[in-house]
Amino acid sequence: MVVVNEVRRGFYLDSVALMRISRAIAALPDVEEAGLMIGTPANKEIMRDARVLGEDGTAAGPGDLVIAVRARSRAAAAAALVAARRELDAPRRAAGPETAWQPRTLRAAIQLMPDANLALISVPGDFAAAEARKALRRGLNVLIFSDNVPIAEEAELKREARARGLLVMGPDCGTAIIGGARLGFANVVPRGDIGIIGASGTGIQEISCLIARAGGGVSHAIGTGGRDLHADVGAITMLMAIDAFDADAPTSQVVLVSKPPAPALAKAVLERIGRSPKPHTVCFLGNAAPELPRNARRAATLKEAAELAAGRVPPMRILEGMPSPRPRPGGRHVRGLYSGGGLCAEAQVVLRQAGLAVASNVPVPGAARLAGPPIGHVLIDLGDDEYTRGRPHPMIEPAVRDAPLAAALADADVAVVLVDVVLGHGSHADPAGHLAEQIRGRRGARPAIIAAVTGTDRDPQSLPAQVSALRAAGVVVAGSNADAAALAASVIGR
Repeated sequence: MVVVNEVRRGFYLDSVALMRISRAIAALPDVEEAGLMIGTPANKEIMRDARVLGEDGTAAGPGDLVIAVRARSRAAAAAALVAARRELDAPRRAAGPETAWQPRTLRAAIQLMPDANLALISVPGDFAAAEARKALRRGLNVLIFSDNVPIAEEAELKREARARGLLVMGPDCGTAIIGGARLGFANVVPRGDIGIIGASGTGIQEISCLIARAGGGVSHAIGTGGRDLHADVGAITMLMAIDAFDADAPTSQVVLVSKPPAPALAKAVLERIGRSPKPHTVCFLGNAAPELPRNARRAATLKEAAELAAGRVPPMRILEGMPSPRPRPGGRHVRGLYSGGGLCAEAQVVLRQAGLAVASNVPVPGAARLAGPPIGHVLIDLGDDEYTRGRPHPMIEPAVRDAPLAAALADADVAVVLVDVVLGHGSHADPAGHLAEQIRGRRGARPAIIAAVTGTDRDPQSLPAQVSALRAAGVVVAGSNADAAALAASVIGR
């Protein structure tokens, strides 16, 4: 085994691009593992755990890029470094004198766009809070796409923003739609009069897409980040978002979606809703909300939230003639492999409503270092931080699901596999095509595979094309994520 590191001083490239290059290098002959990461302490720990960190990489600073390779021979390691350099230098070679100038600092960006009122922060988590604070002090609202920001820093940022009358969405805010502008992972949906506040990015996506299918539209979708309703943060962004929608004339009603908040915060949010002049739909996934105010309705699922806001959500026409799923003979359990945490939580609600005892986010083969197959009905959010440390999010790189999918398909105890496919800007160009390829490569008996596709006809990937690719591979595609889970429960209960 040979470990080699190369350090590029003061070099920065988007983490998603680095992860994709890492996967390409790791796939080269005789390369056991590869990683291209900024030299922050957290990233060095990841590389050390992966046994690719050498002395040169250990000495790298938080502004440096580490190219780390573990190979079976020195020749293979050298070839991997050459390939990595070629990938890293390609964008620079392609950039000619006519390439649009890109500001390298927040100050330069503000000079370029003096009327801007929002900054999107997507840098390594170690630097995100500092960049967000700079933006706030220049009068900008902030969306922090970065994750791995300490919760104490999140609370401090949000308190400062509130004092300045500004909004902080995130950290780890995956989705927002502001004035029609799609930020992070977001779908192409019509403008309309329904506002959405979500501590769940894929929850926002599913609701907005179902609203679009019903003929409705979204005024704005404000993401809070998944920890906003944690007791240490105090629901600051959610409460401010309710204020913002109260003042927004085009918004006639609001949908609120979150995993179960701290009880005291749920009470505070509902009391604030009760003072709003606008109707609200409240979806606390997995937990019955306390008594609601008169202007609020309770939704148990994302689908129900969309139906209450926009009226009945019609089934997708492309699902006509859908075959009945056939579970693996002898299989007893459901395995859910999700890229979206909100979608995973909704499926858990539906399965439990059907009387199934479901575990969530236990270690699974190929997705965690802990060994041993899951037992019973298990749903996994592969987009959770524990599975994405040093890896791309599965909505960006669907190959993250390959190993746990292969394990589920090979497990004789698994009768049904549930998966989500999330479309929209920011997501992989062909997630259904990749999933279909993995399924077609499986020989012998296999469980029924039931999928839900979150997206619209206007998304870059095209909803009908994605559904067709899945159906050609023998996947049963349900009309919504909740429908997929209900179908799985019915198959198990036969």
